[in-house]
Amino acid sequence: MNKEMPKIVSSLRTHLVAVPPCIRKATGILINGKRIKSLLFSTDVALISNCDADAIIAVYPFTPTLQITNAIIDVAQGPVLVGVGGGTTAGPRVKEIALDAELHGALAVVLNAPTKTEFVQELQGHVDIPIVLTIVSLDENLEERMLHSGANIINVSGGKNTVKIVQALRKIDPYFPIIATGGPSEETIMDVIEAGANAITYTPPTSADIFKEMMEKYRIQCKK
Repeated sequence: MNKEMPKIVSSLRTHLVAVPPCIRKATGILINGKRIKSLLFSTDVALISNCDADAIIAVYPFTPTLQITNAIIDVAQGPVLVGVGGGTTAGPRVKEIALDAELHGALAVVLNAPTKTEFVQELQGHVDIPIVLTIVSLDENLEERMLHSGANIINVSGGKNTVKIVQALRKIDPYFPIIATGGPSEETIMDVIEAGANAITYTPPTSADIFKEMMEKYRIQCKK
């Protein structure tokens, strides 16, 4: 019996942004019945609408707004993990943004690294979707952030130290759900998976880069 999975791509969707296939080697995280292995890190609605990632992680360096949250959820082909602040944006405003994200269909909410442990615990009683807490440094109290903050998932975004942070977290708890940035290549992605990450965040090429490549092909076609 042929066990190869059939693939169907319509003629107008051949330019999908594909996440690296090696991410499928991760265990994944089952969130309310949705198995998530790959997450596209983007707020570009065109990319979000044309990718094959299992989910979208929409975190951006501006104050979260309901318009951005709703736009991303509306165009996404799959679940969305929504950034709700926790750094510059804090306090009651974050709670309301998080609740609105839940009511508009977000799979989970993502808190920035500066978020205080006490606030994460407060937010647990305010929303009914998982809370993802971001860790960016080995200098943080990893045990407190992982086991005592009230977060359901840890998101590691430690740059060159991402693998080391994941390894340190795995020494604290071998089973706690961890999302981590995969880096620029399949080799770095595999390093993060082998360190113990359950799901991988992938940063795609920009729309400008994709369009540049497409324009080059068009120019070649016009010469014929």
